[in-house]
Amino acid sequence: MFADRATIYVKSGKGGDGHVSFRREKYVPNGGPDGGDGGHGGDVIFRVDEGMNTLADYRHVRKYKAEDGEIGGKRNCHGKNGQSIVLKVPSGTVIKEAETGKVIADMSGDTREVVLLKGGRGGNGNQHYATSTMQAPKYAQPGQPAQELTLLLELKVIADVGLVGFPNVGKSTLLSRVSNAQPKIANYHFTTLTPNLGVVDLEDARGFVIADIPGLIEGASQGAGLGHEFLRHIERTKVIIHIVDAAGTEGRDPIADIYAINKELENYNADISKRPQVIAANKIDAIYSTEESDPLAALKAEFEPKGIPVYPISAISGQGLKELLYHVREMLDGLDQEPTVFAQEYFPEEERVSDRDMPYTVVYDQDADEYVVEGPRIEKMLGYTNLESEKGFTFFQNFLRDNGILQELEQLGIEEGDTVRMYGLSFDYYK
Repeated sequence: MFADRATIYVKSGKGGDGHVSFRREKYVPNGGPDGGDGGHGGDVIFRVDEGMNTLADYRHVRKYKAEDGEIGGKRNCHGKNGQSIVLKVPSGTVIKEAETGKVIADMSGDTREVVLLKGGRGGNGNQHYATSTMQAPKYAQPGQPAQELTLLLELKVIADVGLVGFPNVGKSTLLSRVSNAQPKIANYHFTTLTPNLGVVDLEDARGFVIADIPGLIEGASQGAGLGHEFLRHIERTKVIIHIVDAAGTEGRDPIADIYAINKELENYNADISKRPQVIAANKIDAIYSTEESDPLAALKAEFEPKGIPVYPISAISGQGLKELLYHVREMLDGLDQEPTVFAQEYFPEEERVSDRDMPYTVVYDQDADEYVVEGPRIEKMLGYTNLESEKGFTFFQNFLRDNGILQELEQLGIEEGDTVRMYGLSFDYYK
């Protein structure tokens, strides 16, 4: 079964607690603290797998958890880091926060791997808390808690061109004629139950990817028929080929059909309805024009003044397909070639450290000649921020500014080049 949606629960690993212990050796009566640090919790990582084309695996298993970090040990032994969990998804998968529907990551374009949830940082052992006035600290830092989220995974196929139209107008037949795709074809509605992708190769021009979207009907944007299940797959397309039964073999009005489908596209996503369109007037081999009725002329009179070209074709015989495809190629050449990528709207790290009621302190340690920033809010931020990534470090800087920490450091007289310490991490201060 084709699966293009799945709801899953993910949780990163908890950081291991720091250890409290003291050196005990013969002839060393007053050994100092030697409690080791806890291991870091495992991350939740999403990675694109080019061999996957559905989300079926996530229909059966819905809970995924990374390993917790181990606690620290005696003799400065560091706890083992938890194993990260890697979740593979097909290219084009959009990861959303389930409750809000906001985008966390779009696994397409240059994005092939993301650390979605950072594991909790391991706590410091008591060895870190020895000072000249406290030589036997009996405190160790607990590990950072894990992050957890309920995610909505949506696969939005990556195609240059989308085929839309009412059921049984010839979309699958057209796709099979112009590409390497082999969709199921029969003379009844809803033959196509899954989106089909095909690559169109042109002799003296660049090819493109085309997607056959299962038949839409009126009310699809509100959940009627099957089309509502697959409307998401045309969100990335740059050009829409609107296929109509120009012969009206089922007694339908092709002009009314086009307006009806465009209305559904607009109701679903107004941006989609604004994409460039071309009309493929199919089944011209079954048209019987009269002086009173010429459906092709009526289609052209209605839509070409609005800038939507009409191409008469026969998907069965192949008549007119070459002209249609080359025109579509010209349309694509005139558009931005960058793939549609959905911007991030939900930031897990921000959600975790947004509680401004959590305290923190900013002090100057004269003995170490360092500025020390500590407290639950700082600890929480560091536990959920990947400082090794550009995005994570930017968030870290914004956090310090927005929470007034930079201002407090300046009030204490900090100067460029001075050291700032935050729970075992040291930074040089620069404006």
